[in-house]
Amino acid sequence: MISLNQTTFILVGFTFGPWVQNGVFLLFLLLYSISLTGNMSIIAAIWLDRRLHIPMYFFLTSLAFLDIWFITSTVPKLLTILASSNREISLPGCFLQLYFYVSLGTIEFYLLAVMSVDRYVAICHPLRYHSIISHRVCLWLVLVSWIFGFLTFIYPTVLLFGLSFCGPYEINHFFCDSSAVVEISCSDINQFDMVFASFASAVILGSFILTLISYCNILITVLMIPSASGKIKAFSTCTSHFTVVSLVYGSAIFIYVRPVESSSPDLNKIVALLNSVLTPVLNPFIYSLRNKQVQQVFRDLEKSLLLKK
Repeated sequence: MISLNQTTFILVGFTFGPWVQNGVFLLFLLLYSISLTGNMSIIAAIWLDRRLHIPMYFFLTSLAFLDIWFITSTVPKLLTILASSNREISLPGCFLQLYFYVSLGTIEFYLLAVMSVDRYVAICHPLRYHSIISHRVCLWLVLVSWIFGFLTFIYPTVLLFGLSFCGPYEINHFFCDSSAVVEISCSDINQFDMVFASFASAVILGSFILTLISYCNILITVLMIPSASGKIKAFSTCTSHFTVVSLVYGSAIFIYVRPVESSSPDLNKIVALLNSVLTPVLNPFIYSLRNKQVQQVFRDLEKSLLLKK
């Protein structure tokens, strides 16, 4: 076991020439700014307009708030690396980043599963929707998602502190991802790998199965709607959520559920970019561009601001 105040890791990140590195820095700074602005805009729009004070948008607010913290868990450190070439991160800082990354990611899986159940109830049991998905139920579902999200990976993270690291302390990633961190350990990592893989598989596959069951029931119900316009209207309420689900689960299953032997560090970094950076950037656009109610709220807010001027 190592002393926490004596060990510093080096994040390898991405190796670019000076000019390319500056360009990549500006790109990620732009993406980070877009994500923060987009997600905060959705939170503000839903908060300010009473028309959106319904369960679906309450879940969307929680997801937008989560995305702000999720992208913040990795991108600021990546920007520091690109701007200053200082690739060092302390061991406690590394483990803390790993914990928050996996915990926030876990909360996202829970929230997406909850949102799929919300869409199932709205489409399959519309007359009972408000009695089943009440404001109190919404609050409890979101609170449980956040609480269990932060509790789930405490034990795997604690196991990391029992590992020894003998050097070189170079992590082949742009943040402290679990697979990249344990690669530089000189301890037996079989127990950690088994525990972490079990927890990750349970979270990802468990929430995915719940989401899949919800959408299968939604599909069956929609196909039974006699009119084509009714089918299109029902499907339109799910398209945004289904798009986000595809992005999040696709990248997560690729990284954490497939066999370790078939993983490639460089490929994992690229897929991790999709999961940790692009998804929080795209989510506001997916939900705002494909949702007429959110679009209308933004138009109304824009008109009110113009009138005040």
